[in-house]
Amino acid sequence: MKNLVQSSHQVQQVLKYTYGIVPIVAGLDKFTNLLTDWKEYLGGPVANLLPFNAASFMSIVGIIEIVAGLLVLARPKIGAWVVMVWLILIALTLLLSGRNFDVAVRDLVMAIGAFALAKLSVVFADEKAPAHAVA
Repeated sequence: MKNLVQSSHQVQQVLKYTYGIVPIVAGLDKFTNLLTDWKEYLGGPVANLLPFNAASFMSIVGIIEIVAGLLVLARPKIGAWVVMVWLILIALTLLLSGRNFDVAVRDLVMAIGAFALAKLSVVFADEKAPAHAVA
């Protein structure tokens, strides 16, 4: 049982840092476009609904992603739910735009990982492995 608790805590920590750091990096990249041209992910009816240009929208998205990543690192029990919902919204937006279906599927799979983090973070709410779990 001790190994199961230790392993579960390790998984929770790996997910916490993954779902904390990746949104921060993606958010920062919305300002530099080093990884990709993020405006290319907007298209069709979604882009037409925006009250401002795609670059400004992506800057707002970047700020939201950075905040969500920081929230995961500080409070994974809450932040994981925020990231999960955010990923689902991104996937739905991509599906509505009629393109980037591969990215939409990837984001939905990542949302499942964020859900797993949220559930594990309830168990390890104090962010430390239980004393009986330490070898």
